[in-house]
Amino acid sequence: MSAITKDMTIGEILRVDEGLVPILLETGMHCLGCPSAQAESLEEACWVHGTDVDAIVEKMNAFLAQ
Repeated sequence: MSAITKDMTIGEILRVDEGLVPILLETGMHCLGCPSAQAESLEEACWVHGTDVDAIVEKMNAFLAQ
């Protein structure tokens, strides 16, 4: 299992497990297929959306640990 880190891009995260999509959507990240999702880090995306990156990383890794 790969752990999610805040320096991963959204695209990399989705390649780990597409089941993480709902977590991203509930934080307001609705453009998962846009070019920014392939280039910016989760940390950058969270900054743009005013979301706590550490909380999202924790939630994603908890999902993967199930």
